[in-house]
Amino acid sequence: MFFPSEPFRIKVVEPLRRTTREEREELIRKAGFNVFNLPAEAIYVDLLTDSGTSAMSDNQWAGLMLGDESYAGSRNYYHFEETVRDIFGFKHIIPTHQGRVAENLLFSTILKEGMVIPNNIHFDTTRANVEYNGGKALDLVIDEAYDPHIDHPFKGNIDLEKLERAVEEYGPERIPLVLLTITNNSGGGQPVSLENIRQTRQLLNKYGIPLFFDACRFAENCYFIKEREQGYQNKPIKEIAREIFSHGDGCTMSAKKDGLVNIGGFIGINNDELAAQITNRLILIEGFPTYGGLAGRDLEAISRGLQEVLNEDYLNYRISQVRHLGQMLEENQVPILKPIGGHAIYLNAREFLAHIPQHQYPAQALTVALYREAGIRAVEIGGLMFGHKDPQTGKEVYPELEMVRLAIPRRVYTTQHMVYVAEAISNIYRNREQVKGFKITYEAPVLRHFTVRLEEID
Repeated sequence: MFFPSEPFRIKVVEPLRRTTREEREELIRKAGFNVFNLPAEAIYVDLLTDSGTSAMSDNQWAGLMLGDESYAGSRNYYHFEETVRDIFGFKHIIPTHQGRVAENLLFSTILKEGMVIPNNIHFDTTRANVEYNGGKALDLVIDEAYDPHIDHPFKGNIDLEKLERAVEEYGPERIPLVLLTITNNSGGGQPVSLENIRQTRQLLNKYGIPLFFDACRFAENCYFIKEREQGYQNKPIKEIAREIFSHGDGCTMSAKKDGLVNIGGFIGINNDELAAQITNRLILIEGFPTYGGLAGRDLEAISRGLQEVLNEDYLNYRISQVRHLGQMLEENQVPILKPIGGHAIYLNAREFLAHIPQHQYPAQALTVALYREAGIRAVEIGGLMFGHKDPQTGKEVYPELEMVRLAIPRRVYTTQHMVYVAEAISNIYRNREQVKGFKITYEAPVLRHFTVRLEEID
């Protein structure tokens, strides 16, 4: 088996505290069996998210010391703007303090009641921002994405026939844009091919509909294109990125992923009028257009992180570390979503805990078991996150995939940590019949998984 070695040396370490099984049992019960309610110091390996959890480089830390905190016209903004435009190519670069604000600014500006936003698969905050602003979020990914066993190279692709049917059904006037999430987080961190992007652009040109990208993990998507798509093996990552975004009219990005920083994001856009509308709204809720809710030092860290993420040695290590964890799990017959994605391993909770029905939230049960067993925090991506009540029948509707995501922070954990994670999960799988399901005792009307409280079913 290929053993990925880190392409960096470690200069600073943060001690980790190991809790006992008894401590974890008490903590998870107090948390209402919701890992979002756990204190971070009680976590040994935190795979809750890869968002904002990256370790910054010495170069980025040095950049913090050059922070220009002028209210308007900070030199760091101009460096940030130059870097983003160099990679993404969009005319207007609007900073925000994180990705969901970029989503909210975009959708609160363009959406009217009854409009529709097609996507391959919306992630939770994207879907919530669409629906909160009166829109309907459509998931139009290819059918292969919903089969965890199919080894398709580009499971993130949008289905062009589904997309054209949606345009004909709703009418182009009700679709202000189509969004492609690269890589497709809710579908297993799966990439979108450049051929699919080109064909999507050609289809939308027929109807005059703009194409936008959720670009959080664009560099990882570029790596998969270089690895899997014919004609791209010898192209630099930056060149692939430029080709992707040349087909778009704009993007939103949480720089907390492939920006390799702990805070920040932006909107890139070509349309002058829309950019002006978004900028006016930005001033109201985020700040002046040259800082957008961020300190100058944060803008500098993003600039440097976006340059570092294009390094192919880094990307090879990044993808290989995730792949190595997946291979160890497969050796122990643990059911996972295939092929292995870019930023996370997705455990197939429906098969892992086949004795727990979906209405008892098997993915959440597996998430709780993982914390109890080893102090590892993951996140449920299944019936708890994406389940909802049908407005007509009042019955719960569940998603097709029931998964636990092990999102690996960038440059944070060593490969030996991944061995620990694999052993813990494999041990749970060997004793899986002991895991029990859950029922909800409290849920919020929006994004319920963040604050939900549950009770174990005996």
